[in-house]
Amino acid sequence: MATTCIREAAWVAAWDGARQVYRRDIDVAFTGDRIVHVGPAYAGACESEIDGREVFVIPGLVNVHSHPTDEPAQKGVREEHGVPEMFMSGLYERSQAFHLDADGRRAAAEVAYAELLASGVTTLCDLSAPLEGWLELLARSGLRAYVAPFFADARWQMASRHALRYRWDAQAGRRGFERALSLIDEAERHPCGRLAGMVYPGQIDTCEEALLRDAAAAAREKGRPLTTHIAQSVVEFDEMVRRHGITPVQWAAEIGLLGPGTLLGHAIFLDDNPWVHWHSRRDLALLAESGAAVAHCPTVFSRYGQTLRDLGRYRRAGVGVGIGTDCSPHNMLEELRGAAILARVAGEDVATVTTADVLHAATVGGAAALGRDDLGRLAPGAKADLVLIDLAHAEMRPARDPLRSLVYTAAERAVVRVVVDGRKVVEGGRVLTLDREDAVGRLEEAQARMLAATPRHDFAGRIAEAISPLSLPLA
Repeated sequence: MATTCIREAAWVAAWDGARQVYRRDIDVAFTGDRIVHVGPAYAGACESEIDGREVFVIPGLVNVHSHPTDEPAQKGVREEHGVPEMFMSGLYERSQAFHLDADGRRAAAEVAYAELLASGVTTLCDLSAPLEGWLELLARSGLRAYVAPFFADARWQMASRHALRYRWDAQAGRRGFERALSLIDEAERHPCGRLAGMVYPGQIDTCEEALLRDAAAAAREKGRPLTTHIAQSVVEFDEMVRRHGITPVQWAAEIGLLGPGTLLGHAIFLDDNPWVHWHSRRDLALLAESGAAVAHCPTVFSRYGQTLRDLGRYRRAGVGVGIGTDCSPHNMLEELRGAAILARVAGEDVATVTTADVLHAATVGGAAALGRDDLGRLAPGAKADLVLIDLAHAEMRPARDPLRSLVYTAAERAVVRVVVDGRKVVEGGRVLTLDREDAVGRLEEAQARMLAATPRHDFAGRIAEAISPLSLPLA
């Protein structure tokens, strides 16, 4: 196997066994799919060398929650869309009104995968409804991916802007569950060797107890992670209280859903969140005691005027937290910036979370949630997933503190190379494995079809512009 060495890297975010630390002017070498050296003067045989004197090397980012096959088509639609009667969430109205066809979903996935790679993501949890050609596209992208096929017992249904109903079909939920397990098995047999499985019952409010228990059992039997959306809206919180008399998190704990290996999408509306005015204060401690982790996606909720309260508080309570993108843009570095800033706003404290904390969540934190100790770190024996940042880029300079320059200013603009499993997938800021421009063109056509069909799906027969008007009036 060939060895590549980054010589005299000016800055490296290296793993010291407990945390990410800066190291200066060192070599980083990898052989095949493994890192073999992080330190001074690599003396082993080396087939390829990279001049690191103007390079900042960071571990590949671990994205624990995304919806690539749908969200890119919402560009220009969802950024300001919300429903005040649904406590600001536009999720339920959009899910009913906007339907992307299969060709559009494939184009959306390709656009998202390219955007993720360009922003330094090397491991992705892809929460999607099964799609023909999905595994082959993921394999071609070069990403390390956890395939999480959606299944549920119910679908959301609206008859007005203030009432959410559920269309239940337990047999369909069971068929979806079996199909998901079969697809996960197929993914884990894929010859690329980078695909794994994640069990994904869609939402805590769309699955019956039996399906959730069986999903958890299936995940634990094979040592796979389990994920679901929980505490993601006030509407959901109130619905679960109506059904069970306790919060969504408390009910999840009661039925045995929480525990190591469970990754909870969002977990924003806990019992102490001021939006819900609930009487108990148990949820955060339940999460910490159970060992369940939280997938934090700051951008999507900030658009509704909502946020986790707050990332620093969850970490100090002992809750494992990873970072996800959820919606477009699927730009992980921008998500890190949002996570830091929104935590400080929500916590009313500049020190509640540090830049080191958000990098930890986007690397080691996400890897831990997936049960992996070989991802999200630059250390001998870890997977050769790494990102090279151009310190000479104007947005990075002056690079007194290159991580801050990257997170708060440069973002993906300074990413010059991304390596996954020892294989180069981004070079010169260009994704090598996917045709991004072609995919964007196909996505534009698919979005036009989706918007044209909106009156057929919307509960009130409205056109897309009535649901999500343009930001400026059309003169």
